[in-house]
Amino acid sequence: MASKNKKTQEDNPLKNVIAHAKEYGFIFQSSEVYDGLQAVYDYGQYGVELKNNIKKLWWQSMVQLNDNIVGVDSAIFMHPTVWKASGHVDGFSDPLVDNKDSQKRYRADVLVEDKAAEYVKAGEPEKGKALEQKLGALLEAEDLEAVRQLIIDEEIVCPVSGTDNWTDVRQFNLMFSTEVGSVADESSTIYLRPETAQGIFVNFLNVQKTGRMKIPFGIAQIGKAFRNEIVARQFTFRMREFEQMEMQFFVRPGTEMEWYEQWKETRMKWHKALGLDAEKLQYHDHEKLAHYANAAVDIEYEFPFGFKEIEGIHSRSDFDLTQHQEFSKKKQQYFDDEVKQNYVPYVVETSVGADRSFLATFCNALTTETVGEGEKQKERTFLKLHPAIAPVKAAILPLNKKDGLPEIAQEIFEDLKYDFNCIYEEKQTIGKRYTRQDLIGTPFCIAIDYQTLEDQTVTIRHRDTMEQERVHKDELAGIIGNAVSFKNIFKQL
Repeated sequence: MASKNKKTQEDNPLKNVIAHAKEYGFIFQSSEVYDGLQAVYDYGQYGVELKNNIKKLWWQSMVQLNDNIVGVDSAIFMHPTVWKASGHVDGFSDPLVDNKDSQKRYRADVLVEDKAAEYVKAGEPEKGKALEQKLGALLEAEDLEAVRQLIIDEEIVCPVSGTDNWTDVRQFNLMFSTEVGSVADESSTIYLRPETAQGIFVNFLNVQKTGRMKIPFGIAQIGKAFRNEIVARQFTFRMREFEQMEMQFFVRPGTEMEWYEQWKETRMKWHKALGLDAEKLQYHDHEKLAHYANAAVDIEYEFPFGFKEIEGIHSRSDFDLTQHQEFSKKKQQYFDDEVKQNYVPYVVETSVGADRSFLATFCNALTTETVGEGEKQKERTFLKLHPAIAPVKAAILPLNKKDGLPEIAQEIFEDLKYDFNCIYEEKQTIGKRYTRQDLIGTPFCIAIDYQTLEDQTVTIRHRDTMEQERVHKDELAGIIGNAVSFKNIFKQL
């Protein structure tokens, strides 16, 4: 086989990602038959499999592999005072600014952060860092007028109109609200949760006591969250309905930074083990800390639109439990046998977006390469997904639809489908069927041909190398099972 030269998709790479995701059943625009709903997406038949595999991998790596971490599944609706205590009612907002000429709305902080990123890209990292620090100080002081002036001073213009004719910057609360019960009044207002963390905090004592958990221990959760994003863009990176995978790790006060550093390292290893290119991952320390944090860092992935956050690791101090203790009038303390002391635990949080992890994985896996030599050279596109998270593990492909080949293929399919998500396909040429499986990321194609009738052997074609090997059909379950086992990922953690 000819040498392969991996290429980046240079022609509008995000557009290529979006087109591939739709054409091959990964992601669709929500309510597309009605022209869609902005910033809301549906996962198709292969997208839901990939996303579920990522979530399952996260859950097992957090809960199954750690004997001091357990899981919960809290409700989306919570008592409205929860959000008062957490600070979301009064402080969960984004600074927005409009361009008067284009009538387009932007997040003011994102405009400045993108400008800082431009400085870094141009070889002026100190200038970029200084700009971020200045922005952080202004937001901390809630000086929105100065934020607007900073945008103007930095000559930041609207990408649509090309002008700096900006409105005043103002804060916009991101929580969705609705009413519970039959009578709509102020006391019936509740919120769709903007994060999953609070469901963990209000269950801290329930889990600790019923599970007889000892500090340090963690509580993990995967669940939907909702934010009324006014500026929603970049495909599934920023959505109004999204899924979070969060773990809150409760520790003894004074040990939080040790655990913060440990989880920071552990979580970076997880993303690399998932298959993300190491050179496309980086840490980004927060210049402006959230009201609850004493340290915070993002793990960023280089999407087609630049380095953006896929996970946050935060040292949340004892803010959350202390707030709920104050507002609920119920103690949220833990008695530590080792030090013979009652205290409100500190918390180290790891929070990764399932949708962002999906998008990073998908972007990273979408590969185009040149195969063949001379006049036979051609472009080949495939999804280079780790076999453990691939939506389909194997495709069972009889060479043709006669002479008993489909019957043997069906037997193999029936045998494998209980352990692996498989596809049976007999239409089109075998080459076209191989190509389609490449495009959805199937690691193994199993061809049943006339030799199978003679000796019960089949051909396995490997997606990444296109190499083929002949094995007995009874060996298939072991070969596939070994390749798609999560153990291959966990060994790298």
